Amino acid sequence: MRIRTGLFVSLAVVAALSAAATAFGQAAEPWPQFDPDKVAGPAKETVLYGRKLFTETYSVIGPEVKDASMRYSGNNLSCQSCHLQAGTQKFAIPMVGVYSTFPVFIGRENEVRTIEERIEGCMERSMNGRVLPIGGKEMKALVTYIQFLSTGIPVNKVIEGRGSPNLPLLTRAADPKRGEAVYMDKCSFCHQENGQGQRKGAPGEAAGYVYPPLWGADSFNDGAGMHRLIASASFIRANMPFGTHYDKPELSVEDAWDVAAYINSQPRPHRDHLDADYPDRSRKPVDAPFPPYTDKFSPEQHQFGPFQPLLDAQKAAPQAAR
Repeated sequence: MRIRTGLFVSLAVVAALSAAATAFGQAAEPWPQFDPDKVAGPAKETVLYGRKLFTETYSVIGPEVKDASMRYSGNNLSCQSCHLQAGTQKFAIPMVGVYSTFPVFIGRENEVRTIEERIEGCMERSMNGRVLPIGGKEMKALVTYIQFLSTGIPVNKVIEGRGSPNLPLLTRAADPKRGEAVYMDKCSFCHQENGQGQRKGAPGEAAGYVYPPLWGADSFNDGAGMHRLIASASFIRANMPFGTHYDKPELSVEDAWDVAAYINSQPRPHRDHLDADYPDRSRKPVDAPFPPYTDKFSPEQHQFGPFQPLLDAQKAAPQAAR
């Protein structure tokens, strides 16, 4: 079995086994624990810089930093706005094990992509900015940090806890109006009634947010993965309100779908040329909220569901088209 260890071959992986079954009916796998401060050797400085870029993106490459040449991110989010606890939290879209799965085929570009290219996509979409230079200090640091979070994990192994837990589909369309009520009750205390979050400092100080904005000019754009309803609803139920544990969700399934629909129906930055995404349309996710589509379903159903008919039609499509 190949293990991708790279710079960190001597670093022990600390893991604990859960004695109980998870809420999803499977025994919990060991979840690795990583401490960048304990890295030894010349790689430590790069790992720590990568963690800083990940957790304090806004202060290093954000749109308010003093050095204009370093303004790669177009908003004041951080990577951990979506990948919680510095990318280490189980079922919160963690980076744990991600490096071990690259290079990998990605349908959005319809080609095999490297980890560097995947980071570039996040910079252009979730961060609404521009790509980092492939050979630059910042890209190297982010890749090294993500590699560190894959120490000891077999190549191509997708460990339990990656992504977000599967969320049961609704038999109806998600309801943004009902979701507004859920948002005001469960989300607005942190993210504010206007969805603009809570800043750590004043605008212009490059201090980021205590709680990030969920829409508006300083949020992710409409080409980001979090703008897709299945992705966002799954993440929200497993992790929100902040502090929620994935196996003890506070929101009901319906509430998660509806509040995600409300958030994703709000204005946000637009990414040009979305029609170039998924050139093989048969690989396009059914919840991609932008045309073109090759099926008979309406744009509204692609945005809000119900999604099972779309999934059934996609599965039934001729194999040659896939």
